[in-house]
Amino acid sequence: MILFEKNAQLMKCCKELNARFSITHKGWYVPATSANIERIRFVFEKVGQLNWSIEEEYDAKKQKTSADFQDQKKPSSRNTIKNPEHRAHLATLRSYLISKRFSESTVKSYTYALGIFLNFFQHKAVEEMDERDLIKFDKEYILGKRLSASMQNQVINAVKKFFLIIEHRSMSIDSIHRPRKEHKLPNVLSKEEVKQILEAPRNLKHRAMLSLIYACGLRRSELLHLKPMHIDSKRKLLIIKQGKGRKDRVAPLSEKIIELLREYYKAYRPQEWLFEGQNAGDRYTATSLQNVLKQALRKSNIKKPVTLHWLRHSFATHLLENGTDLRYIQEILGHKSSKTTEIYTHVSSKSLQNIKSPFDDL
Repeated sequence: MILFEKNAQLMKCCKELNARFSITHKGWYVPATSANIERIRFVFEKVGQLNWSIEEEYDAKKQKTSADFQDQKKPSSRNTIKNPEHRAHLATLRSYLISKRFSESTVKSYTYALGIFLNFFQHKAVEEMDERDLIKFDKEYILGKRLSASMQNQVINAVKKFFLIIEHRSMSIDSIHRPRKEHKLPNVLSKEEVKQILEAPRNLKHRAMLSLIYACGLRRSELLHLKPMHIDSKRKLLIIKQGKGRKDRVAPLSEKIIELLREYYKAYRPQEWLFEGQNAGDRYTATSLQNVLKQALRKSNIKKPVTLHWLRHSFATHLLENGTDLRYIQEILGHKSSKTTEIYTHVSSKSLQNIKSPFDDL
């Protein structure tokens, strides 16, 4: 974050850095990379007003991070591959995934996972690799560093796809030990807690974004990719284009949320995206949206580690408790399988509250 008193020259410097302004924090921000630190030094030394303590704090934090798990923050695998041949193989997989229209997040996940695998065997040709190498990597790297089960599965899937699609040979994945699948219950808020969160922001745009996530059970990316044309107020429907799994779907809009969106639209007049950032035409960022939720939690004095996805879980659970058929909930949420939707039956309080505990008879 770059902070300074209002100064036209410094604002011009920030624009040279392609920095974005945060209304919430009253400052300009850029990703905290070493390249950006160098650019900040170069640009701000022109005016001689750089607070060097910011850079020193960043360097100290950077050293501490490198001493910990380097894989907690996923670096771009393209920048860490040491073997030129491996870089070429990684680029081939990336091109294949893009040509097959995989989502951006899937492309990043697969290339990152394959990247750390190839880098682990940087002195070995891909043609010489087999199942034994994957078992060794699993034991020494994944388990050795105590990385998550999801990371373990991600690497196995990426390596499997690479050898099958790019190398045209299959690995016997059955010989690789996979972690047991975790069965976690979704985190759900009460209606009172949801109301507190949604009413906390004084900013109309912030309130509209959080409200729409809950009102339609949206994922974060689905909200950020909405356009004004996706709101059909006459039919009271929200059209969600290319959600997870590249599926279009519709969700019902209540009169209350339509009125809130109308009020928001009249005040902000978005040009391209329904929710735009500081500059017209720029899509609102995921980081800024997360910060909106954090402020709402702080104002509502809710101490739970709430994420945006909790609002989606709460929406589905509250629908179920109101008597909505599970099949309709599945369609609204965009779940491919009904089994995914059925998980909300385990956290619904309506049926559980009717069960009388034998403790009461004592």
